[in-house]
This record gives sequence, structure tokens and C-alpha cells, in this order.
Amino acid sequence: MTIDFKKMDGLVPAIIQDERTQKVLMLGFMNEEAYNKTVETGKVTFWSRSRNCLWTKGETSGNFLNVVEILNDCDQDTLLVKVHPDGPTCHTGADTCWNEKNEPNPLLFLSELSDFIEKRHREMPEGSYTTSLFRDGLNRMAQKVGEEALELVIEATNGTNDRLVYEGSDMLYHLIVLLTSKGLRIEDMARELMERHNPGWKKH
Repeated sequence: MTIDFKKMDGLVPAIIQDERTQKVLMLGFMNEEAYNKTVETGKVTFWSRSRNCLWTKGETSGNFLNVVEILNDCDQDTLLVKVHPDGPTCHTGADTCWNEKNEPNPLLFLSELSDFIEKRHREMPEGSYTTSLFRDGLNRMAQKVGEEALELVIEATNGTNDRLVYEGSDMLYHLIVLLTSKGLRIEDMARELMERHNPGWKKH
């Protein structure tokens, strides 16, 4: 990766983002030494402009920022560092330096689940229920979606909200398995719904 450290007297901004929640946690600055230490240790290290020295985030508090991925922008002078934080990021104890809550968005987990099911489809590990569904074939996967949909309807009409959510989750899981077997993802359905939300959309 080529990083232009010359534009800001040896420094580049480093935007820190939680890889799971996609929330921006803080902004810091790195020089080449800080960047190299970040890559070497896997923990975000900045250059402190006030103390004029390197500092690894979390070295005092224990709230390290564990690196997942580092991206460079189009001008090669700003970094996006995706991390898994060990705790609150801000020195005030807040989750972010803008005092925002850094909480998982359950909708984002559907993409994570799709990734996991795709991995199961590629690797087909023994002892996995998901593997057994893929091995049983398309008809069985489609049948399971229908069975879970029926149980969802029963809970909606004669059950409790807790059971409705439970059975709906079962149906959604089996739907993602079915989509994966067809080379599709849950995002394809989300995209279709987005298109339908457009005022100009017309039913095919």
C-alpha cells in the first residue's frame, strides 16, 4: 500500500470504523512509524500531536482497537481502519468520540449470516445442520421454507409474539439457505423491496 505522508508534514488522518456495526468510532493521525506499528501488532497506533510521540490506543485503558482491515483513499492520503474494539473508544468512556452508541444493527447480521451460510456451502463440514440441508437438495430446502412459513402463520393467528418471532427466524434462516443454493443472497430480496418502494415502480 502506497501512502502519501508528505501532504500533512508526515501525517495522514486515520478514520476508525467498527467493522461489525460500521459506526465511525474516532479520528486520529498516523505517521509512517505509527502505521507500521499498527500493521505489525494488529492494534491501532497513532501519532499524538500533543505529546509528540506514538501511542497505542488502549495501552492504558485496555480498550484496544484490533485491526481487521486498512483501506487507503483515492488520493492515498487518508486511511479507513476497520477494527473490532475491545471496549469504549473515547477517553470519556463513550462508545465513540461523538458520544454515539456503538450498538449492532440486527439487520446487518443478515449479511453476516448469509456469509456464514455461503461458507458452509463451500466447505460442507460434517455434522452441520446447514450442510445436511444442502446435501438433501433443492426440493427439501424449499419444503423446509414452506414448513416454517406454515408454523409462522399458526403462531401469528393462535400463538404468542415470542413464538411468532421464533418461527419467523426459523423461516428466514431456511430461506437464506435456499437462496444460497440458487446463488442468491438476502440482499437480492432487499434490493427488490427497495425498487418497489420507488414511486415509479411497476409490477412485472
